Amino acid sequence: MSGTPQVNSTSGDILAVVMEILNDNKAEEIVQFDLRGKTSVCDHMVICSGRSSRQVAALAEMVMDALKTRCGVLSKTEGKQAGDWVLIDSGDVVVHVFRPEVREFYQLEKMWQPGAAPATRA
Repeated sequence: MSGTPQVNSTSGDILAVVMEILNDNKAEEIVQFDLRGKTSVCDHMVICSGRSSRQVAALAEMVMDALKTRCGVLSKTEGKQAGDWVLIDSGDVVVHVFRPEVREFYQLEKMWQPGAAPATRA
């Protein structure tokens, strides 16, 4: 799935690219939530950790680059400068990349766990 960007990439296409990049680049504790029918914000949410601020920023950059080149999706980001928690909004898929201690503090997964949406670990 490289080369020319896909036109009209689905949320599943975007999710697949996100998961591939995070797995290939050693993101830790990757969790994916299927939010279709649960919220109008997005179809999928992915939460993961990087070991350092540098890795958090690098993971975010790699995800954004891959989405642009492979899916034709321009993502918006917040928090990349600090590298503690980067939010990547690609429309149908929202990705949160945290440093472990920041992820533990905010416990974002709890908002979407049983009763709210099914989660799958990668």
